[in-house]
Amino acid sequence: MEVTEIKLEYEVCGEEKGGIPVIIVAAGMSSRMGGTDKQTALIGGVPVIARTLMAFERSRAVSEIILVVRPDELFNMQLTAEKYAVTKLTDIVCGGNSRQESVLKGFERLGKSAGKVLIHDGARPLVSGRIIESVASALEEYPAVTCAVKVKDTIKETDGSGNVVSTPDRSRLAAVQTPQGVWVKEYLEAAGKAGDVSAFTDDMSVMESAGFPVRTVEGSYTNIKITTPEDLRLAEFLLGEESGE
Repeated sequence: MEVTEIKLEYEVCGEEKGGIPVIIVAAGMSSRMGGTDKQTALIGGVPVIARTLMAFERSRAVSEIILVVRPDELFNMQLTAEKYAVTKLTDIVCGGNSRQESVLKGFERLGKSAGKVLIHDGARPLVSGRIIESVASALEEYPAVTCAVKVKDTIKETDGSGNVVSTPDRSRLAAVQTPQGVWVKEYLEAAGKAGDVSAFTDDMSVMESAGFPVRTVEGSYTNIKITTPEDLRLAEFLLGEESGE
């Protein structure tokens, strides 16, 4: 029988005790990593996904962790969580064919009383407690929240042939990161209206499509996403800077 999820024994704190759940999406294929699995790649001797899990384990804003992975990684992820003492992990589930389908798989494991949820990329291992708590705090007031940083480079809009069409005002542009946070009922409503969610590249786009306002809070230029082998080297450097090495 094919295993599609693992339910772990952990007493969920719940929102009433000051924490909210987080869905960590780690079901990608690492297609730009040159044959390396970005979730299990090491940064300072620790797997990327373990660093990500531990960041939310330490956060007082988080009550439980739901991890969405590829089917072949179910048991390996369980072993990793046990090795690094990630006690808030309640579920490990198989993802879908796209990021947003994987997010919805995580939503299926939320408790009935969950009104808010954070969503984070498993491949962002350097996320800080400040960012997690800032997004969670803003979620008290806004139905959709993302951390973001100002764009440093001049951005050009191009056509399909590489010709420049326009130059947007850089001062009004932001590069969004995760975690992102949403109100559960409103997100499911937005996803239902959208129908096929596979075309959306982040959770804020789903909310925007249904007309919900989106709020940004300050992210960090060190909150990088591991996408290529070069990102692993950058993460090693940033980790060394953080530790003063």
